[in-house]
Amino acid sequence: MNRPAANPRPPVEPGQVPVRGWRDSDLDRLCGPAAAAAAFAVRPDAVLRMFYVEGRRREVGPLCAQMARNRRPYREVTAEELVRIAGTEHHGGVVAIAVPRTIAEIGIGPFPAALLTAPVLPLLDGIGNPHNLGAIARSAAFFGCTGMLLSGDPRQAGLSDAAYRIAEGGLEHLEVLRLPDPAVGLRALAPKFTTVAAVAAGGMPPEALPRGKPFVLALGNEEVGLPGLTAAACTHRVTLPGSGKVESLNVGVAAAVLLHAMSA
Repeated sequence: MNRPAANPRPPVEPGQVPVRGWRDSDLDRLCGPAAAAAAFAVRPDAVLRMFYVEGRRREVGPLCAQMARNRRPYREVTAEELVRIAGTEHHGGVVAIAVPRTIAEIGIGPFPAALLTAPVLPLLDGIGNPHNLGAIARSAAFFGCTGMLLSGDPRQAGLSDAAYRIAEGGLEHLEVLRLPDPAVGLRALAPKFTTVAAVAAGGMPPEALPRGKPFVLALGNEEVGLPGLTAAACTHRVTLPGSGKVESLNVGVAAAVLLHAMSA
């Protein structure tokens, strides 16, 4: 299920999560123990229901106790039932049903302090596959990123069940914001960040990038790359050198390598 990234409801403050009034199709289905545990750690009041199979009983014990304290339902179900609840066979034995997150738009400043505290801020522009979004979010959280920007490109994937599943909890640890016009936004970010476009060829290796400011790393569609205006708005271009035996890496893999190199 890949819902639109922006939710029409207003942002919900911690401790003020409404339990009723949500359509089931709007809710987040957080599949797998890592995704569920991260949601409990970051936004426990947003978790409305939880289901698990017998094999995960011991693992989810603390989560069940938290659900009991919050007076929210949880239940052990069969594997077949969990497939129906999750909407996928790849549920990892645990599904937490949660109020969906909202994505606020970021303008030309001032910028949230959380975006300035990490070495790299990934910007996804036209990456339509939610699995790639989830993989990038997982790598970003692993390497200490605190935020992620999503462009206004209609192809750009948003926060979906598949993205949460692949992110393995990583999305919960990122402040996800919408940058409607990356070409304008990148120029506004330039005083605080070194802006870098990831390109398949013709860029400098990551170790040659200038240091001193955190990076914005712009990542584009796997087939056609970054939009020209987005790439042109970046002050540098970066390319991973390879053997030449294959043309390029999957964008999720390339992002992980670049995030590691640029965070060092």
